[in-house]
Amino acid sequence: MKKRLGRALVLFVFISALTAGAADRKRGSELLLGGDEEGWKYYADRPVTLEWYVNFPWFAMPWGGNLVSDTITEETGVSVHFITPSGSEEEKMNALIAADSLPDILTLGVEESAVNQIIEEEMVYALNELGEKYDMYFFEATNPDIRKWFTRDDGNIYGYPGFSVTPEDFKREDEIYANQNFLVRKDIYEAIGSPDMTTQEGFYKAVKRAVELFPEVDGKPLIPIGANVFDKEGCASFDDCLMNFLAVPYEKDGKYYDRYTDDEYISWLKFFRRLSEEGYLLDDIFIDQKNQIEEKFEQGRYFCMLYQSEDVLNQQKAACAQNSQNNYVAVDGPKNAAGDDYQLPCSGINGYTVTMISKNCKHPKRAIAFLDYLISEHGQALTYLGVEGETYDVIEGRPVVREEVRELLSTNRREYDKKYGADNAYWMLQNSVMQLKWKQERSDVMMQPKQWTCPYVVYSSQYDSLTLTRSRFINMSSKITELWSETLPYLLLAQTEERFDKILQDFVKKREELGFEDLESERTKLMESAKKKLGMR
Repeated sequence: MKKRLGRALVLFVFISALTAGAADRKRGSELLLGGDEEGWKYYADRPVTLEWYVNFPWFAMPWGGNLVSDTITEETGVSVHFITPSGSEEEKMNALIAADSLPDILTLGVEESAVNQIIEEEMVYALNELGEKYDMYFFEATNPDIRKWFTRDDGNIYGYPGFSVTPEDFKREDEIYANQNFLVRKDIYEAIGSPDMTTQEGFYKAVKRAVELFPEVDGKPLIPIGANVFDKEGCASFDDCLMNFLAVPYEKDGKYYDRYTDDEYISWLKFFRRLSEEGYLLDDIFIDQKNQIEEKFEQGRYFCMLYQSEDVLNQQKAACAQNSQNNYVAVDGPKNAAGDDYQLPCSGINGYTVTMISKNCKHPKRAIAFLDYLISEHGQALTYLGVEGETYDVIEGRPVVREEVRELLSTNRREYDKKYGADNAYWMLQNSVMQLKWKQERSDVMMQPKQWTCPYVVYSSQYDSLTLTRSRFINMSSKITELWSETLPYLLLAQTEERFDKILQDFVKKREELGFEDLESERTKLMESAKKKLGMR
């Protein structure tokens, strides 16, 4: 009996050792997967939920119940609970930071001050360190040029961009578009004779004539000139976009240029002030938020606007489905006195958004594998095209979206998102350049504004992708930007040109007091550094 018990004990210990060894090997493979081995495949049968904060109040896409998100969950084991701000994005982020309650994953605008703050306060993981520790596929899925650009002085990369375009992408691809257009309602524009609106005189006559012939749209006043939201940065329609249409340079004589006091730009601002004085800038444009702008665009209430065509693509589709007369097209808009070509920037290497993993994340190894999945070619194809055999078929080696799917996308985006959730409904890590290889034919209505930009697209990351990292300059920039946002409406609403001049003079004086000259010197240094980093020096 004692011998049998002894043998049994030895056998038990041996089996236990084997089991423990297998468990150790399993844990070891869980900690680090090879560069060619996608981590998400390893975790597919291990369900987990990650909270993903998207710092855009208008984002309302749910997770689950549509083809794409259900497929992603099936393949990665990850379900997502989205969180968005219900009010001010800045206030929400400040509250999350103050309470040290950042969710698992965060997507913010790449230029938001909170990005630098949460990195400096060590509230987010270095993605390269997570990759080295848990999922070496990170270095396969991501672009080395983008990693290099986003690598900080400490050698780490803390966030990965969406919509990034590298200098090499720009050289290699023929179909990189800008997202800034001068849009007009086609039927009204043609009814007034398709006038030249590149000059102030032509612009004035066109707006005046449009209001005379079409004072109302379905019983509501026509809005002669539409615009982006007026926010804490200003209004893109009347600053950045207008400057680009006027080909206002970013640098002069080797120094970062003050675009806000450029003579051509000020001349057109004064022109818009005149239009305001005569009643052509309605109160709506100064108070409307994004959802209200989109609603009025869909209703066809704007005659013209400097705006981003991609931002109202869904509204354009919905409007055309209801009434083809509500179609907007891109035409030549404001030009400088010399008639120079527009200088319309494509997305730069910074992209538009940056996605990070919070140190509050309880499952960092799942989070990095999940991000790698979405960044990878497989993830990009899925979020763009959907699932082969259900939303598209491969015909002669190329994906072709099924006709009924294409039809639903063109006529009812809300129902399309609810059923399929493709076509970048989950856009946070979108790689527009990679997706060009699967591009689908679009209707003329959807493609015309994009194709119009082609002759005027420029690469400007060396100027507009500069990230201030020193607190002193960040604070300066924030205060000056806020000062501009407060000043711009007063300039446009000034009752006289003399009043306009006084407001502008006060702005320049206050800006100098805030340290503008030092800030421009810092930006010149960053500009030169960026050129070297991008291989332009």
